[in-house]
Formats: sequence, structure tokens, C-alpha cells
Amino acid sequence: MEFLLVYIREAHALDGAMPNLRGPLVEDPLDDAERRAVATQCVHGLGLEGIDAVVDRIDDAVNRAYDAWPDRLVLVGKDGRIAYVGRPGPEGFAPDELGKAIEAELARNAAEAPKRR
Repeated sequence: MEFLLVYIREAHALDGAMPNLRGPLVEDPLDDAERRAVATQCVHGLGLEGIDAVVDRIDDAVNRAYDAWPDRLVLVGKDGRIAYVGRPGPEGFAPDELGKAIEAELARNAAEAPKRR
């Protein structure tokens, strides 16, 4: 199992619709390099360094594909299909629901695995 933090965009940029002055204080990036820099700042500011992170490009293709903004938990199965999509956050950020979905996905994979003799 692999866990990834997918940084899609800053929800509370200083120049955005809902700025957050409690930090991290960032402006909305204008290109991929700026988005990577903002993502790095946010990952460090939130203490999430232990989770591998990838960054959506400035065209927001991943954000649109997963309807991920502002934040969302998604489980992609071993077969590439979406096994779980949480509600938008932060209210919908429900790790317990994701945990149950992981257990169900692992059970499904075990049931489908070829039996060893």
C-alpha cells in the first residue's frame, strides 16, 4: 500500500477568495515551479514531511479529474479503479471511513488472488 499527499492548489492563498492569515502565508502560484514551492512550504508548515507528496500542475488536471478541492481522501485500488472517494473537506475529511474502505479493498484483493497450492 502506498500513501501519497497530492497537492492540488492552495485553498487559502493571500490573493485568493478566502485568505487565511494564520498560515502558511502564500500567494496563488502562477506556474508549476511556484506551485511546487508553495506545496513544499505547506507540507513543512503542516508537519506532513513523512508522507510522499506529488504536485498537480498549474493546469489543475488532477484536481478536475478527482473533484478534489479543497481536500478529499481518495483510495485507488490495485487495479486502478476508484475504490473510495470521501466528501469534500475539511468537514468530509474522514480517515476512519478511508480505513474501512482500505480494509474492504484488501479483502477484495485477497479474495481475487490466485490460491497457492
